[in-house]
Amino acid sequence: MYRKLHIHGAYTQRQAEYNDEQRKLEATAGKLDSLKFYLDTVDQTLAKFGTSPIQGLEDAAISRRRERDGPNTLSSPPNRIFLKLFEWLFSGFCPLLWIAAIFVWISWKPLGRPSSPQYLVLGIAILITTSRVMSLITGMLPSETMAMRNGQLKKILASELVQGDIVHVRGGDKVPADLRMIETTWDLCFDRSMLTGESDTIVATVDHTDDNYLETRNIAVMGTHVTQGSGVGVVVATGDSTVMGRIAKMTASKKNERTLLQIEIIRFVIVVAILSLCISTIPIIIWAAWLRKSFPTFLLLSDALVNSGGVIVAFVPEGLPICLTLTLTLIAKRMQRQNVLTGTLTQNRMSVVNAGFIDFSISPSNAKLRFDSATDVAMQRLYEMASLCNSATFDPTTLNLPTDERVVNGDATDSAILRFAENLRPVSTINQNYHKLYEIPFNSKNKWMLSLRQSVAAESHSSLLLLVKGAPDVLLPRCTSIQDVDGQVHQLDKATIDRLQALQHQWASCGQRVLMLCRHEFTDNPFADISNRPADMERAVVQYNGELTVVGLVGIEDPPRKEIPHVVDTCRQAGIRVFMVTGDFALTAAAIARQCHIITNDRVDTIEDIRAQALSQAPGAMVDMPSSVLAHTTAEKITLAVTSSACNDGIRSLVLSGSELVGLQNEHWDIICGYSEI
Repeated sequence: MYRKLHIHGAYTQRQAEYNDEQRKLEATAGKLDSLKFYLDTVDQTLAKFGTSPIQGLEDAAISRRRERDGPNTLSSPPNRIFLKLFEWLFSGFCPLLWIAAIFVWISWKPLGRPSSPQYLVLGIAILITTSRVMSLITGMLPSETMAMRNGQLKKILASELVQGDIVHVRGGDKVPADLRMIETTWDLCFDRSMLTGESDTIVATVDHTDDNYLETRNIAVMGTHVTQGSGVGVVVATGDSTVMGRIAKMTASKKNERTLLQIEIIRFVIVVAILSLCISTIPIIIWAAWLRKSFPTFLLLSDALVNSGGVIVAFVPEGLPICLTLTLTLIAKRMQRQNVLTGTLTQNRMSVVNAGFIDFSISPSNAKLRFDSATDVAMQRLYEMASLCNSATFDPTTLNLPTDERVVNGDATDSAILRFAENLRPVSTINQNYHKLYEIPFNSKNKWMLSLRQSVAAESHSSLLLLVKGAPDVLLPRCTSIQDVDGQVHQLDKATIDRLQALQHQWASCGQRVLMLCRHEFTDNPFADISNRPADMERAVVQYNGELTVVGLVGIEDPPRKEIPHVVDTCRQAGIRVFMVTGDFALTAAAIARQCHIITNDRVDTIEDIRAQALSQAPGAMVDMPSSVLAHTTAEKITLAVTSSACNDGIRSLVLSGSELVGLQNEHWDIICGYSEI
């Protein structure tokens, strides 16, 4: 009966807590319903916040708004200092020390006859030991964002944002405040899983798509992530006024669940406390049952209590909190120093090491000489591609530094190409001569970037350019022609394609990431009537993206970190299999894996070897395999695969591309799992 009442009472309490949380949630939702920023047009939004997408906010307006709204940070939860003091004094092993202190104090007075000053000193010492010091060190890197201020795109701390700031976001960024999007690329997506729990990304738009503030797609919520694409938004809410700020306020009073480490520590404390209390009663029992009667003058009650207190204190591991804190801190610092948590195989310092055309290939230093001659049309157009089809920019505060020392805002690949172009000629020169009409940033799905540029000079021969760069295996099917060193355009035939692919494979085998640069030149402007209609503009641009002219190739090198080979060797000696997952071309991935000691064999198997082994082991199991696949799996491959499998029963290496994983069956996966290096 008691158990039923206890369960019923617990259920009733949880139901009441749940109802209280629901009321808070409904109140927060009601406040969000009052926000109507997403219903305004772009011009209305800009006018409401007194800002401009070109100039941004001025310093005076920023100061006034920061003074009015405060910093763009979430308020800290209530301090609850008295509760913390209580926890410091009465948690962990502190109750045991309090018991020992009480024993010693009452042994001094009133039980002490005569009272012994040593017991007083001992009681004070135990009280001093009982007090604990809690130090919490939170070191978080400040979140930065790109904002337009005083006509310049600057990198600022997210905490410095105010209402009306014009913020630029791109793939990989964390949204720094609630934004009303005013410009978006067609592929701009947000990950709202932390807010909604849905794993699917949300495609961003400029116009509102729902009457609900949390559902409409023209609002970017603070704390969510940009998965791909780029866009521009107006800050409509900061700090506690954001959606995340309102939710944080609602949940601030909710009790935190204990971590696994806390649970284990509490369990350890309870076990030690029970043992200490049980054993500390032994001196009292011995004194009461035997010594008090047989030897009444040998040990007084006060002495017996002090002995029991001593047993309790002896059980308390006073150095445990310090040792635990120092151990965790040292582990975290060592992992951070070794970049265990956020490390990469390479140094993330990409640089262009090769440039290639249909006629020749050249190093960056020689490219500078040919470019300065002003007679090499191929180099001039390569410079145009590297400068204009690029989403990276130099930080204005570092323009006085050498090119290699400047801070670049953008991903590593674009940064490498931007520095390559800057070494030929300052990119600001050509950027002033072209307007950007439309852009599709690089993403892992398309594997290319597109930029539509129009010349400022009306008399320019090439007034409108469609520039595309990306993976050669993706762009080659979209190309119909190629230029030579003199800029003459030729039909792209099979022999030329083979030469380009051979150059790509040569560079990729050296661990270089190879990008193809292409262009489409317009004599008229087919986009004039649709420039203000993003959906029609997108369809038209994608259509012309299939009639490209190859300008050239660039090879980009990102050397592995020096410590990686040793780390991989150490892991392998410990019996750990090291697999590498990357978005690079297969030959590039294999070369980098060799440099990192992830692949150690001269022979590296491919998907064809997997299929051949599957056929050799169970010929009847592959009856459902498409004939096109079977055609590539020749008898020679089967024989070679059987020989390789039989002779090399040790370390085997394998390279697979993502597109090759789709048609794999269970038999294939059984074979793949037998490889040591993938």
